[in-house]
Amino acid sequence: MYAYISGTLAAKKPTHAILDAGGVGYFLHIPASSYEKLPDVGKPAKLLTTYVAREDAHTLYGFAGEPERQTFETLIAVSGVGPKLALAALSAMNPTELRDAVVAGDSAMLTRIPGVGKRKAEKLIVELRDKMAAMDGLEIATTGGDGAAAEARADARAALEGLGLARAEAEKRLRKVLRENRGLQSAEEMIRLALRA
Repeated sequence: MYAYISGTLAAKKPTHAILDAGGVGYFLHIPASSYEKLPDVGKPAKLLTTYVAREDAHTLYGFAGEPERQTFETLIAVSGVGPKLALAALSAMNPTELRDAVVAGDSAMLTRIPGVGKRKAEKLIVELRDKMAAMDGLEIATTGGDGAAAEARADARAALEGLGLARAEAEKRLRKVLRENRGLQSAEEMIRLALRA
C-alpha cells in the first residue's frame, strides 16, 4: 500500500517515529537499528514502509533501509512470528547479523532476541535458513558498504561451497574473516583467509 513516506521528522523514539508528510503525521513503529539512522527532529527524513493489516489493527512499520524491511517481511511471514518479535529481532541485531545467525544455525545467537527461547530459535532456523541464504543483498553492511563487496562475498561463499564446505560452515568462516579484516573486497582474498580460518 505504501512504499515509503518522505517528509519532516516530527518526533522520534527508539520504538517509533512520526513523519509529517503534506500536513499529515504518520506514526511508524521502527526497530532500534532504524532509530540510530534517523536525522534530528525537524529535518527531512524518508522511511521505507510495510503496512500490516490485522483484524484488530492497521499498522505502519518504518525502516531506514531495504535490508531491514526485507528482513522484517521475511520474519513476519513465519507462523508464530508477529511484527513485535520481528522488530525485537532487528533491534537486537542488524539484518546481516540476523541472516548470518540463521544461515549458520546459531541458535545461541538468536536467543539473545527478547522473546526467543531455544525452541523458537530452532524453529526460526528451520523456517528461514533457505529464504535468508538467498538474501545476498544484506551483506553490504558487513563488508564495508558497496555492491562490489557484497558480490565478492557471494562469489567467495560459492567458491568455498564448491570446495566442499557446507553453506553454514562457509558463512561462519566468511563472517570471521570479514570481522577481522574490515573493508576486505577481494573474493580471492576472502577465500584464501577463509580456508585458513
